[in-house]
This record gives sequence, C-alpha cells and structure tokens, in this order.
Amino acid sequence: MTELYEKHKGTLEKAIEVCRKRYSWSPFIDNPSVKIHGEEALKNGKAAFEAHLGRSFDLDQPGTIGRVGHEISPYTQAPLNIDYPKADVDQLFSAAKAALPAWHDAGPAARAGVIIEILTRLSQETFENAFATMHTAGQSFPMAFAGSGSNALDRGMEALAHAMIAQREVPENALWEKNFGKDTIRLQKDYRLMPRGVGLVICCATFPAWNAYPAMVASLATGNPVIVKPHPNGILPMAIAVRRFREILNDCGFDSNLVLLAADEISAPVTKQLIHHPGCAIVDFTGSARFGQWVEENSGRSLVYTETAGVNSVIVESAPDLTAVITSVARTLCLFSAQMCTSPQNIYIPAQGVRDGDRLVPYEEVVGRLVAEVKSLSENSKIGPNLFGALQSDVSLKLLEDLEKRGAERGTILKAHHAYDHPDFPQARTATPLMIELDISDRDFYQEEVFAPVVFVIKAESREQALAQATSDVQTHGAIASYFYSSDPDFLRIGQNAFAEAGASLTCNLTGNMPLNFAAAYSDYHVTGLNPAGNACLADLAFVADRFRIVQIRYPVS
Repeated sequence: MTELYEKHKGTLEKAIEVCRKRYSWSPFIDNPSVKIHGEEALKNGKAAFEAHLGRSFDLDQPGTIGRVGHEISPYTQAPLNIDYPKADVDQLFSAAKAALPAWHDAGPAARAGVIIEILTRLSQETFENAFATMHTAGQSFPMAFAGSGSNALDRGMEALAHAMIAQREVPENALWEKNFGKDTIRLQKDYRLMPRGVGLVICCATFPAWNAYPAMVASLATGNPVIVKPHPNGILPMAIAVRRFREILNDCGFDSNLVLLAADEISAPVTKQLIHHPGCAIVDFTGSARFGQWVEENSGRSLVYTETAGVNSVIVESAPDLTAVITSVARTLCLFSAQMCTSPQNIYIPAQGVRDGDRLVPYEEVVGRLVAEVKSLSENSKIGPNLFGALQSDVSLKLLEDLEKRGAERGTILKAHHAYDHPDFPQARTATPLMIELDISDRDFYQEEVFAPVVFVIKAESREQALAQATSDVQTHGAIASYFYSSDPDFLRIGQNAFAEAGASLTCNLTGNMPLNFAAAYSDYHVTGLNPAGNACLADLAFVADRFRIVQIRYPVS
C-alpha cells in the first residue's frame, strides 16, 4: 500500500493545494473527442455497455437472495433487461462491518493511495459508464461522459483531499505537562482516528456518479465501508463502478466488501430498511426534497448528509448587453431539459422593463426575446440531442401536461412544450421547455421545484419586489443555485448581500459559452447547507471531518 501512496502522492498533494487555493485543475479528461482518446476507445466503451444488455450483472458479493432490475432507456424506451443481485440487508451490513478493521488499520495514507488508484482506473473506463448513464439517466453522451467521468471523479478526488486535510490536523500523539501544586504531571497522549461505521450512499436518477463518488470517497477515506443504493432506473452506472471498486480493493489486499451494492426496484424499495438498520452509521442522500426531509427526520443516530432540490431563480434587472444575458439564460433553461439541481426555474423581470446599456427595454420585449431564443434552440435539430438529452422519467411528461393545463388557467402560456426529433433515437422521450407567465402573487404555483423543463416568467412590480420574493423563496423552499443580472453597482451589492443572508450561492452577470449552472470541483462549493435544499456541501471540511471521531488514550510518563 505504501507503493500506491507514493505512486499517487503528487496527485494527492496537488488536489490538496487546489482545494486550498480554489483554481481550475483536473487530472482527468472531460472531452470524449476521438482526437484525444482515439476511435477504439469510443467503440470499446460502447461495446462494453452493450455487452451488459440482456444479461445478469455478475457481482460476487455476500447476501444474494435473488435478482432485481427493470431499467428502461429514456432513448429507446425499451428495457435494458439487466438483472442485479438482490441482497439481504442484514448480510450486507455484517459483511461491511467485518471489512472495516483492516481498512481502518491501514491508515489515511494507504487508503488514499488505493482510492486514487480506483479513481484513475475508473477514468480509463469513462466511455462505458457514459453510455450506461446516457441510457439510464437520459443525459446526452457528452454530458454523460463528463458528468459520470471527469466531473464526478474530480468531486471524488476533492472529497479525498478534504479528508486528508482533516485527518492530518490530528497528531498521532503529544506530550503534555502541567504543575499541580508540588507535583509535575507529565502525560503521554495518543490520538486514534476512529471511523463511525458503515456508510449508506443513496444515489439520484439523473446524476448518479456525480453525487455518489464524493460520498463514497469521503467515507472510505476516513475508514468507513460503504453500501451503495442506486436509483432503480440508474443501477448500471453504479454497478459498474462498484464492481471496479471491489476488484481493486481485492487486488490491493483488502476485503472487497468495503464497497457493496444494494439494488432494488420501484415496486419493492429497500431504502428505508437500509436507513433504519442499526448498522447504518452514515447516510448520504441525493434526491427529492420530500424524501430528503424524511431521511433527515428518520435516520436516528446516523450522521446525515443531504442534497435535495430547491426553487432556483434568475433576476434580470439590467445589463450592458441584454442579448448576451438572454442567450445564456435560455441555453441554461434548455440544458438537459432542466433535469439538474442547479437548473433555473423562476425568471423574475421588473414590470418597468430591463435596462440594456442606455436603453430601457420594455417588459414585453424582454419576455418576447427570451421566449424566441428558447424556441430557436428548441427548433435547432443540430444542437438538440446534445443540449436537451432525454427525459429520465415519464413522470416529467405528466408534470408538463398537468402544468400546461393549469398554467393556461392561472397565467399565460408563452411557449407550449413539445418533443423534438432525436436523429439517432426516434423513440426517445424528449421535451422542450414549457414557459408560463405568472404574476408575482401566484406564489402557490411557482414556489415548488418542478423536475421537468418548466420555466415560470414572473412579472414583479419592481426590482426590489423581485429580489425580496426570490430570496424569500430561498429561505422557505430552498435553492441550490441563484442567478442575478444587474449593471447597477449599488443594486448588485444589495442583491449579493440579500442572497447571502438567505443562504444561497449566487452567480452574477455571467454570459458566454460556460453554462450558468456549471459547478467546478475544487473551486465551487455546491450547496450551502443554509436553506432547505440540503444540509451538506460538495465539498468542504464539514463534508468529511465528522465521518471519523477521535479517541484519546493518555497515561503518565516519567
């Protein structure tokens, strides 16, 4: 294990430095171009994915009592016909617990070496996992390559860096001396870093690896085994990853049961059983706000980290180039059909209009230009597949249909949703954004996150009212990402302070090719923990430091 640590020490120290200084860096490649990887990498990755279809997924882990699996591709709308081990929950926890002592005894450095070896090996198999993510989550292939590849691996590396920082802060021992009257007491104090126990990682459907890797690494790096519970329609990407974790752990001389898979089906969920198990010490949850609240309230003594959802807002008050703002906002509204926790939903525009340089653009014109830009993107067959991807679930389509009916009664339908034709997958489940204009008083309509491509354009009486409502939404309903456009320095400062006090991260005046909601590992703190959208941050010291505790042993020395 010392050899692996020495092999990867440079990468680890670089990751630690970047986490402290917050600049752009990655040891992984986020571009699937064949010019970089060669044509064989793409072909081999696709072949590896297709080899899983219609077969049993072999995963030699204890407690298998049957088979489960009923994943459906959002692109073909056909079953993948893959089945996975159905595990006995008690046996999973027993196996994980038995694997803990040797992993803990290895120490932080040895664990770090093994983990970076795993991340490196996973990076070499990104094409396979990208196809698996595409056909379970609905992401476009380029997004799946980055989201389940370099971006997810970077988040894992980031968690490892913070885990090493936290563990290095605790010395192995200390000599303590103090006078008590005539006596001088000298104590030797030894400090042991002790893991909490088995960690449970509950994955979301749309970005499984992006959230799972940092949670898995945070627990493993601090000495805890992990049970991975994937979404029923997103098992394959995590099954591939779990198998690789297990293989490399075994190759390195550790018990492969440090990482286990708990697959289930929608008709027979096991999440609550896992959470309530007395062996569950840590819970990492990514998913809906409603179930996330249940997890927080029902996890007993387990340490709980949640990232759920919120009502992400955009305020457009003024800009030096309104066209650039509209282009950036419209593109972000369309990205992955708004199936991202950072996707904007509520667009606040003052009734008196938006200042574009020296010109005041009327409200109606601003709205019309935004709708026109979204329509233009929706009708562009060249960029549609990579921009929109596919809808992960048919529940999103039902939401769109319901909201379109209700929206016509409460507000104005600015743009109806419609499918776009995917050139490679004619049966793909697709939808372009539904845009509904509402009054700011229609709070019951727009104050809940809709996990579908829906945009609420909200007319505010003033910029101050728009800011007050958007920040109030953060405090009551949560937000993971907020966006603010103003060329007025005073109002910009007021807005920044208001969102900060509401506990929301804010992006100001960003335009250009970078998606507004792109979150960079090692630099962006994802989720603040200060509003209802989640209590954990990816990643900071708090995300890792409580996964181990300190036991001290002290004794007198002469």
